[in-house]
Amino acid sequence: MHFSLKKILFVTSEAVPFIKTGGLADVTGALPKYIDSEKYDVRVILPKYACMQEREKKKLHHESHFYVDLGWRKQYVGILTAKVEHVTYYFIDNEFYFAGDRPYNHIYEDVEKFAFFSKAVLEALPRLGFMPDILHCHDWQTALVPVYLEQLYKGNAIYQNIKTVFTIHNLQFQGRFHLKAVRDITGLPDTMFTPENLEAYGEANYLKGGIVYADAVTTVSPSYAQEITTPEGGEGLDGLLRKNAYKLTGILNGIDYSIYDPVMDPYIANAYDEGGIPQEKEKNKRALLAEMEMPFERERMLIGIVSRMTEQKGYALVDYMLDELLADGRIQLVVLGTGEERYENMLRHFEWKYPHALKANIMYSEKLAHQIYAGADALLMPSQFEPCGLSQLISLRYGTVPIVRETGGLKDTVIPYNEYEHTGTGFSFEAYNAHDMRNVIYYAHRIFSEQKENWYGIMKAGMHQQFSWEHSAKRYEQLYDRL
Repeated sequence: MHFSLKKILFVTSEAVPFIKTGGLADVTGALPKYIDSEKYDVRVILPKYACMQEREKKKLHHESHFYVDLGWRKQYVGILTAKVEHVTYYFIDNEFYFAGDRPYNHIYEDVEKFAFFSKAVLEALPRLGFMPDILHCHDWQTALVPVYLEQLYKGNAIYQNIKTVFTIHNLQFQGRFHLKAVRDITGLPDTMFTPENLEAYGEANYLKGGIVYADAVTTVSPSYAQEITTPEGGEGLDGLLRKNAYKLTGILNGIDYSIYDPVMDPYIANAYDEGGIPQEKEKNKRALLAEMEMPFERERMLIGIVSRMTEQKGYALVDYMLDELLADGRIQLVVLGTGEERYENMLRHFEWKYPHALKANIMYSEKLAHQIYAGADALLMPSQFEPCGLSQLISLRYGTVPIVRETGGLKDTVIPYNEYEHTGTGFSFEAYNAHDMRNVIYYAHRIFSEQKENWYGIMKAGMHQQFSWEHSAKRYEQLYDRL
């Protein structure tokens, strides 16, 4: 008996290895590889940005080109392809929209750019020789795909049976702009710009269109799926999400265990597994501190932070407590990331004030990120909200103990330590409060310095956790089958 493969096309604004600004690219680059290739043919479509690295551009082959109507404009669309492992990638090319030194520019340009991209994707389908059963769209940049499909294409027999999944990676980013401008850009009829459709608070809102028109809406952890239906977590769309709760699910992101593996990691000083705790892991701590030109002291807990330096990531709490934490002498801190200027400058100031206790690496480095995951004793993530979070999953994999705020994916993945039952994989605090964060850091330090065996038990319990993409991929397969 011959079964035909179900065809799934991921529509995304970024994907590893071609272009990455954040966790979205990790998800869309990794997840297709883990979905069962004996049942599903999963491919990915994304823009061909001018700022892609030359080595990635060299992998692309030109397939065809055509023109698409966007409002009153006629725009060129080139289609290129590449293959990575067993996954086919398609690229939409247009030098006007995808020029520039970064994928996202000014919001006005982005609003037009991603309206173009969404329409070009749908127009490209018959030309790809790959008509998907499901279009799996990611974040506001692709939210118009379900809207256009429903409004402009469903009348055409070849598009009739396509279903859509829309995944929200971060509800804060919604693609909002002036109604009049968006009406002009998209060419959608006036009836679409009402509160039932794309209008929200007097603006056009792309993300809202994705929620209204997709057949299924997912987000990247079960707790975040619940939080976004509340006034506190809903970013103004909680009412809409409650109304559409029947099609909303939270599926936890995974991490790629072939990339994040302390046994095989080419970036770290010393390979280790669970049996290498504590001796082998300590060699990575020593190497990291040497690299950062900081002293090694056995009783000082080395905390890593690998994240964007923004309000969302809890930097207001770090700002409030950092002087006290560093003056105290119990902890050292190695930070990696870039972000808001006030937080970058705050870190520079305290690095100057406490050179032996803080190293601020205001940049992005994949290599240093891995060295921090392997070398730190603990990882701090005091996020205000966190749709899923990948850093805590990586730190667990490396036996580095996460200290997190109980929100979103952090709540779903870090089991708070119970010192009476000796269970748990990390430390957590509930309220978004700087003193609560400080207290849990000091509690973690007490276990670290006074109860070494228990601390090693927490490290090992973290390494036993399973957050590979295999588990998440199964959940997506169930969703695709249901549709």
